Amino acid sequence: MGIKHRPRPPEQADLLRPRLVDIIDGRHELVRLAALIDWDWLEREWAGFFPAQEGRPAINPRLVAGLMVLQHTYGLSDEAVLARWVENPYFQHFTGETFFQHRLPIHPSSLSRWRGRIGEEGVEWLLTKTIEAGRACGAVTPRGLAEIAVDTTVMEKAIAHPTDSRLNERARRSLVTLAQKAGITLRQNYNRLAPRLAAQAGRHAHARQFRRMRKALRTLKGYTGRVLRDLGRKLDAVPEEGLRTRIEQHMALVTRLLRQTPKSTGKIYALHEPEVDCISKGKARVRYEFGCKVSIATTLAGGFVVGMRSMPGNPYDGHTLPDALQQVETLTGSCPSLAVVDRGYRGHGAHGTTVLVSGTRRGLTPRLRKLLRRRSAIEPEIGHMKTEGRLARCALKGTIGDALYAVLCGCGHNIRKILVYLKALLLALLTSLIHAIARPDHLPVAAHAA
Repeated sequence: MGIKHRPRPPEQADLLRPRLVDIIDGRHELVRLAALIDWDWLEREWAGFFPAQEGRPAINPRLVAGLMVLQHTYGLSDEAVLARWVENPYFQHFTGETFFQHRLPIHPSSLSRWRGRIGEEGVEWLLTKTIEAGRACGAVTPRGLAEIAVDTTVMEKAIAHPTDSRLNERARRSLVTLAQKAGITLRQNYNRLAPRLAAQAGRHAHARQFRRMRKALRTLKGYTGRVLRDLGRKLDAVPEEGLRTRIEQHMALVTRLLRQTPKSTGKIYALHEPEVDCISKGKARVRYEFGCKVSIATTLAGGFVVGMRSMPGNPYDGHTLPDALQQVETLTGSCPSLAVVDRGYRGHGAHGTTVLVSGTRRGLTPRLRKLLRRRSAIEPEIGHMKTEGRLARCALKGTIGDALYAVLCGCGHNIRKILVYLKALLLALLTSLIHAIARPDHLPVAAHAA
């Protein structure tokens, strides 16, 4: 991916291979959706992420953008969306292919590199195009964009449930692995004692023998500390500077882990994802969720996503509202006139938009009271994004991965809305034509003239 892509030349007719448009149904919702998205604009804008330098030309942006949209529309991984692309002619037409292809167009790792290249700005442009496609087909109206509901949810990270025994054991094991890579011989690595002790601590906790559990954890923590100090004493013998820097960074992370207490702030819950937050949402079935807070803005009429952004650091909901409204204005081109929120947004400090908070009773007209009751409609939309989409568990790394993943989940939700709308529109048209054929006297004027 050294330089920007080359324009795809028009493919000549092939007597042995029929074109995709000749073997697929032109009324299919994916075919109609492909005509609604401005792919040329995306190609021009995404080309700016590639500097003019020598190297291999990049992949066609329409292929990558289409794969990202399909991936989050149908809840597929990088590998699964490419596997289905080979089997599905509608997927291939949606991504701009002329003839049916029998091989993977790219390696799954290319999607990861593209996400890192375009960043949050690039995926927000993709979300903008889904909003424009919704307006073009009629799934969302300008009046609907002016009245929105804003809420937050937790996008959990793809990590194991954090326990002290597991974290300390993983830290010790990672230090031993780094020492082996650097050629350092440790005084003792505890490869036999530590795993048994970590399992024993879990059994003590299950049996509610907390005194024995705490004693096992202290011993296990001591093992990790001894390996850490032994590695630090012998670190100067590592000749490779890059490996030595990597070991020092990991040692600093393990030091933070050993020094944290149950009441510490900024705790580490996963060594490979130290930015994960512990968020309590007041749920009876799940007391704590480990991930990132996401702000979601949807239209009151239809639940169309017009803004979606990750909020690292678990900020107060009210403090996220100005940024959420600013993003909606950037993506839709107009500032919403009304925003409906729950009581967690009290003291928001947003200006320029009328904000209705749940529980407000005074000074409401009948229409505003009706719109306020619509606030809870955003909750099932979030549920659909978590069950049908991929919002339930973020598989991308770091805070930038959270930012990209949240926006792409919003793109997938909008595309599902548009596909359902197009399918219902086609069904209504076919039903009206059937009734008109059954009763010729009710045919439209144009049909009689024909």
